[in-house]
Amino acid sequence: MSTVHLSSIVSTSSPIPDKLHDARIEKAHMALPEPVGFVEGTLRGWLTIIGGCLVAISTFGNIQSFGVFQDFYTRTYLSNETASTISWIGSIQLGLQFIVGVVSGKLFDKGYFHILMVTGSLLLLFSSFMLSLVKPHQFYQALLSQGFGMGIGMGFLFLPSLSIVSHYFRRRRAVAMGMIIASGSFGGAIYSILLNKIIAHEGLGFAWAVRFIAFINVFLLLVANLIMKPRPPTRNPEPVDMNQIWRDRPYWATNFGIFLGFWGVYIPYFYLQLFAAIQDVDDDFIAWIIPILNAGAMFGRFMPSFLADRYGPLNVLIPIGFLSGTIMWALLGVKSVAGVTVFAIFYGFFSGAFLTLSSPAVASFSTSPTMNDIGLRVGITCFFVGLALLSGNPIAGALLSPPHYFWWRPLTFGCVIILSGSFIIFLARQALVKRRGRQLL
Repeated sequence: MSTVHLSSIVSTSSPIPDKLHDARIEKAHMALPEPVGFVEGTLRGWLTIIGGCLVAISTFGNIQSFGVFQDFYTRTYLSNETASTISWIGSIQLGLQFIVGVVSGKLFDKGYFHILMVTGSLLLLFSSFMLSLVKPHQFYQALLSQGFGMGIGMGFLFLPSLSIVSHYFRRRRAVAMGMIIASGSFGGAIYSILLNKIIAHEGLGFAWAVRFIAFINVFLLLVANLIMKPRPPTRNPEPVDMNQIWRDRPYWATNFGIFLGFWGVYIPYFYLQLFAAIQDVDDDFIAWIIPILNAGAMFGRFMPSFLADRYGPLNVLIPIGFLSGTIMWALLGVKSVAGVTVFAIFYGFFSGAFLTLSSPAVASFSTSPTMNDIGLRVGITCFFVGLALLSGNPIAGALLSPPHYFWWRPLTFGCVIILSGSFIIFLARQALVKRRGRQLL
């Protein structure tokens, strides 16, 4: 079977007008054949999904329970620091998970999957146990272990464990990725319950709460490293055509829209438990706020993936983004336990869907028959996402201005930028519709 080489179609001795260039890329993409011998799924593929779910619990489970740490640090353990300063711990952890994806995505494309997995696992576990040794009011210790150490370890783990799904699934790729990322919300719900209960338990406290989570991660990452395996290439991998990626304008516009969306989408994950505490919500209920938020996100990260496989990830991502921004604004009217619960469920669902569908949306721009550019494309997006996550929550904390707690400021910031990002993704989709001549994107 002959193979269409994109570089030979795109390259020319004279500059090509952008519109003609896009048309030629699309024509080449439509002509690309399926890799010889590719079989959807297989037992090894499903084992890889299970392993990816375990990695997501260990990485996103830690990150999406950071609201517990934010509340505990702000009111007790690091009370000498402002909420904005404390949020740098979680923001650096979250940002590095994506920024390091630029490196891990490239190394994944080159075949270093197992090295990335082992290195990331060891660094994450070492840093987790170091976090349990952090003393009260020692901000820099928590920043180094929880922010930098765990963040870099997660960066080596997250993207390879997600990108490997494309080795086994094409038609159901969004669902497969959704299953993995939904597991992160499940982990966030379980971990936040455990952290709240163990921290409050007399005789155990913060140190043993962190160690308990770390021991769970030891087991999960050990199993994941044993059962995950990339599919052997059917031929020598071709180099990724970077020139083609650079000139893919709708792809870059989508990246910018996703950047804006991620700049604000995690604000409730960091501050909702603190919001409830400041609103004098019942203390027994406060411990369940982050688990409820993550439970909503778990369904949101999985269920819309079926719609994405049917109607296209971009088509589903756009309305999800608009709904996420609108619901965030509604938090300003919440004053009761019932209101916080309803907000947590709905915002968790739609924000979880936005987080999940971003990866399939950018992966759909791939033009390689072996999908060997997915790691790089998603890695580039992860870099922009990491920059957004690195600064979004500290900005929200600064706008909050404790001890006055002006909640309308960070919520307005989050609402506006999420809606703006969704609109830019909509414009990118319109450009892609013109290029491909179809609505399912």
